[in-house]
Amino acid sequence: MSIPQSGGGPIERFEQLAEMMESGCKPKDDWRIGTEHEKFGYLTDTLAPVPYDGPRSIRALLEGLRDRFGWTPVMEQEHIIGLTRNGANVSLEPGGQFELSGAPLTTVNEVRAELDNHLEEVRAIAEPMGIAHFGVGAAPIWRHEDMPMMPKGRYRLMTDYMGRVGTHGTQMMYRTCTVQVNLDYGSEADMVKKLRVALALQPVATALFASSPFLEGKLNGMKSWRSYIWRNLDAARTGMLPWAFEEGMGFQRYVDWVLDVPMYFVYRDGKYINALGQSFRDFLKGELPALPGEKPTLSDWADHMTTVFPEARAKKFIEMRGADVGDAAHIGALPAFWVGLMYDQTALDSAWDLVKGFDAETREGLRVAAGVSALQGEAGGVKLMDLARAAVGLSHAGLAARGFGEERHLAPLMESLGSGKVQADRWLERYKGEWAGDLTRLYVDAKL
Repeated sequence: MSIPQSGGGPIERFEQLAEMMESGCKPKDDWRIGTEHEKFGYLTDTLAPVPYDGPRSIRALLEGLRDRFGWTPVMEQEHIIGLTRNGANVSLEPGGQFELSGAPLTTVNEVRAELDNHLEEVRAIAEPMGIAHFGVGAAPIWRHEDMPMMPKGRYRLMTDYMGRVGTHGTQMMYRTCTVQVNLDYGSEADMVKKLRVALALQPVATALFASSPFLEGKLNGMKSWRSYIWRNLDAARTGMLPWAFEEGMGFQRYVDWVLDVPMYFVYRDGKYINALGQSFRDFLKGELPALPGEKPTLSDWADHMTTVFPEARAKKFIEMRGADVGDAAHIGALPAFWVGLMYDQTALDSAWDLVKGFDAETREGLRVAAGVSALQGEAGGVKLMDLARAAVGLSHAGLAARGFGEERHLAPLMESLGSGKVQADRWLERYKGEWAGDLTRLYVDAKL
């Protein structure tokens, strides 16, 4: 979850909102790869979630990384809530999920090296404390009341709001983990094509990376419970953005949608001010009830853009948001999959040809099917296995054309296409077989 924005002058013209997105346009040589992943921490003796305070805690982990590996702390009031170093940051999700937002890197090989280094650093601090981390898309046993709340004002506000809209918002906040990649675009037209391909193929990512078939100690009936949560959260700020496929799509159309999404907060002087359900359009007019007479800054707009959660999100770059987190190989495979599709023009054009005939109903149907059945799902006459095979093939060709040897990072996906089994299927097999229904085994088998 985003660290609050700072800087940015006052918004004096309406056009500045779309211009902020336009400022993200970069020549191809400057395109980078930013990968984010979340993981659950647990106490190895009790398997309980890691609290924020105490000798075995999130705070101790952050302070240990700060002191031993040269990270700079990010503070909120007296609380350490994150770290920064060389373009990367470590932040906390509401339930203490530990997140690395990687630096903008040139190749997937560099991304994987960054990941391996991060996991080594975390283990070096965590293991002596009796803390470990594991990678699955939803907490398999913990109940909501078992989860700590991190000391971030944003999360207190969001928890209140999520309790009032949708049905699964607090589950998303406290008991899910994802892996995402952020990719650049070269122009408005390039943004539009990439966003459309990203949205249409997000169900493929959901299927290939599904790893969350358990909840509260039982089978939940899904391959990706995390995906199910996102379908039942807050319709105003989530989903497949069917309007993005309509004529006239561009920066301004995206801005118009974000403006219509109810606000969460305004960040001022190190504190979050409650603006739940209020309108950014009113804010632009100086009529925000939370800050009467005050008009927003560009950093306020940047913050508001982080409170929309579609399956693919546009800012100054595009975020791919549909995947459960998994093991290290799958964390590396996620950026590889999308870089291969997005950063080679032939692959991107071919990917668009693959999905441009889908209507909104088919895209949404595939999203539902991916969460329920992973690669065995289908909708609108489209089988996810067939679509995944075609998409991974295009990604492989796109990576090969880049010439960095990045194709090897697709290995876990190639294995799934060969067997028809994703991480969730393999966890289910162990649950019904060697684990004999003992889900505590997952903590060790999915350890990062």
